[in-house]
Amino acid sequence: MDTIIGFINDLLWGTVLIYLLLGVGVFFTLRLSFIQFRHFGHMFSVLKHSRKSDAAGISSFQALCTSLAARVGTGNLAGVAVALYLGGPGAIFWMWVIALIGMSTAFVESSLAQLYKVKDEDGNYRGGPAYYMEKGLGLRWMGVLFAIFLIIAFGLVFNAVQANSISAAMKVAFGIPDWASGLALVFLSGLIIFGGLRTIARFAELVVPVMALAYLLIALVVVAMNITELPGVLLLIVKSAFGLEQAGGGAMGYAISQALINGIKRGLFSNEAGMGSAPNAAASATPYPPHPASQGYVQMLGVFIDTIVICTCTASIILLSGQFEPGSGITGIELTQRALANEVGNWGNTFIAIAILFFAFTSIVANYAYAENNLIFLEHNHKAGLLVFRLFVLGMVMFGAVGELPTIWAMADASMGMMALINLVAILLLSGVAIKLAQDYNDQLKLGKVPTFDATKYPELHRQLEEGIWDRK
Repeated sequence: MDTIIGFINDLLWGTVLIYLLLGVGVFFTLRLSFIQFRHFGHMFSVLKHSRKSDAAGISSFQALCTSLAARVGTGNLAGVAVALYLGGPGAIFWMWVIALIGMSTAFVESSLAQLYKVKDEDGNYRGGPAYYMEKGLGLRWMGVLFAIFLIIAFGLVFNAVQANSISAAMKVAFGIPDWASGLALVFLSGLIIFGGLRTIARFAELVVPVMALAYLLIALVVVAMNITELPGVLLLIVKSAFGLEQAGGGAMGYAISQALINGIKRGLFSNEAGMGSAPNAAASATPYPPHPASQGYVQMLGVFIDTIVICTCTASIILLSGQFEPGSGITGIELTQRALANEVGNWGNTFIAIAILFFAFTSIVANYAYAENNLIFLEHNHKAGLLVFRLFVLGMVMFGAVGELPTIWAMADASMGMMALINLVAILLLSGVAIKLAQDYNDQLKLGKVPTFDATKYPELHRQLEEGIWDRK
């Protein structure tokens, strides 16, 4: 099994996805005229009006918090440490690059998810890549394939990854056995998972802003304590990204490739831009302004918060602490805990344990929401199938809590890679539609209007859309 997973990862992450992710991100950055930089301030303007919702959808702010709940997890605390250990400080630079470029990709996939959303049998909005593959491309088989990989990745594998990091952190900080952490996680996850999408959205809206601000604050304290060393650390990150720390040409090439591969791999795992996961949350929102592109702006901001803000916090704590030792065998959440404890004392262990508990636990429930959305795409609200799946998810949480980290991370990389591959192909095929949405939104914005999407202006799109959702009232 390990050999097969290793082969898939080598194929996907060694060549295919590295070039595809960067290529798609650069393509959309150019076609949208550097939208993530030109309209950086507008992302916050949209966020100011993001608390509105209706009977069919959650608010844009709840959708952002749900997507951040899934994004901000082990990728930010354990994943950054893994990237540093395997790829060196230069991996952080490539995490930044993939996030900045990926913001345009996030805009496209979330705008498309909003455009092609539908209402389920209970009257709630549903959507995401599987839906825009079926409606926009007319390729249900492609949507089915994507949905299956997402269910495996988010419903099962990623939740095992999150549970693994929680149990490891609880053991280091409090000496709690893995099985005990696993049982507690199963019980707490079950309470929220069985409450449905709106319960998950309300939970994320309450918890995510608090946990993100608390982590940002502690990172700023560590940076302030080591402010004189910060320029040197930033220089180290940039030099390592281009192999300038290594002497020989061979060593330089290997260092660059390791930094690039691990930075992009862990960066994608953290911010999920292009993977096709966040659009599942984006589609469930009632956006304001009432235009698909407005949710694209909100989800662009999510990528920025996740990687440029929170992942940088973790990298700063580790590199400023002096605890980063290549070849030592200390990596993952343990490295992050040791780094913070070195800076602020033993209570740093406890703080990281609590942070990973909240970060990873919110990821578990948000990951489940994504998986449920795609199960409904496959089964059309089959209640018995949903019950069985929820029990399966809780079983994977228990498995992850007591399992071994390397195999679980490898499974996560493989399933994430297959998801990303299918989604990137789909959004490239739908790129013309996404560019129309951006132009329509910005043309109205320039005229001083509140951008409002009227599907009847686009007959070629109108016949593909769910009746009544985008017809202008």
